[in-house]
Amino acid sequence: MIASVRGLVAAVRLDAAVVEVGGVGLLVQATPTTLAGLRVGEEGRLATSLVVREDSLTLFGFADADERDVFETLQSVSGIGPRLALAMLAVHTPDGLRTAVAEQDVAALTRVPGIGRKGAQRLVLELSDRLGPPAGHAAGPSPGPAAGAGQQPWHDQVVSALTGLGWSARQADEAVDAVVSGTATAAADRGDVAGVLRAALRHLGRV
Repeated sequence: MIASVRGLVAAVRLDAAVVEVGGVGLLVQATPTTLAGLRVGEEGRLATSLVVREDSLTLFGFADADERDVFETLQSVSGIGPRLALAMLAVHTPDGLRTAVAEQDVAALTRVPGIGRKGAQRLVLELSDRLGPPAGHAAGPSPGPAAGAGQQPWHDQVVSALTGLGWSARQADEAVDAVVSGTATAAADRGDVAGVLRAALRHLGRV
């Protein structure tokens, strides 16, 4: 198993990054939030999990070992493959998932694209003794700034993430403004940085 990679970040895409390790460029699939923390031309380090299939070897990258461990635990549930497990971590933090499972919060789990009510109930049933107790107190989507912190902190975070993924500051600003006035209003109101980032990425993919 490849437990981690560290090296020069050669490229960052919407769903993956290329990290050069020992002269070899490794393609690492990751969530938008994880990818936003990488900068082309700088050194990056990711905890990783290698998924082996008959016709492919796919490397998935994570901000830390805890996120990787949760990714691997999620796949122990019937019907949950690596892509869906990664989607769950794009919507929820590891502690958010632990809290949702511990509190049997089916509604929180169904926010993940591809997870219906029955799938969420199965996750609660099968993961109740596998994820462990939450270390923090936040549930649901990846936490953003505290409520009442105002628009500017999360706005700057999302713009910074988009520019780190290759868009210009102007494109990033316009995308954030567009989605905040539309479908991402609720995410913005609760300071959900990851939610606004995902909406902005969808918007940029259409323009």
